[in-house]
Amino acid sequence: MTHALLVVLLALICLSGLALVALGLPGLWVITVAVLGYGALTGFATVGAGTIVTVLVLAGLGELLEVWLGYGLTRKYGGSKRAGWGALVGGIVGAAIGVPVPVIGSVIGALVGSFAGATLFEYATTWHAPGALRVGWGALLGRVAANTAKIAVGLVITVVAMFAALKG
Repeated sequence: MTHALLVVLLALICLSGLALVALGLPGLWVITVAVLGYGALTGFATVGAGTIVTVLVLAGLGELLEVWLGYGLTRKYGGSKRAGWGALVGGIVGAAIGVPVPVIGSVIGALVGSFAGATLFEYATTWHAPGALRVGWGALLGRVAANTAKIAVGLVITVVAMFAALKG
């Protein structure tokens, strides 16, 4: 394969990874694996240890931001620790349930799941419906913020990868 073809392939995989992140799927890790694969195929000529460490740290940061924002906004809206965990678990379950619906099923599932999980876990703790709904709203906002942050991190990883690939 020519260098130009590998760069185009890397760019396409990075864009696909960003689309996966938007759908609530592990797109950051698809991009990370693509960067590692590009490096291996080119003998790590332009994608070296610095680029690989940067990409891995950014992907890990994206995952931490997702947990921190989702859990944190649930708590900021008055949720208990239990509600924070409910938002996290509900988001994962909702995304998994939504996968069969093409394109947006996992996104809608994750949003609804985060809201439902936080609301149910908070209601089971407090038996106060208006407060539980407020907590669910915070979880929904947290999920949106987390997804936005992960897309931003994915864009940074893509830029880092493309600059490294185009050095050669």
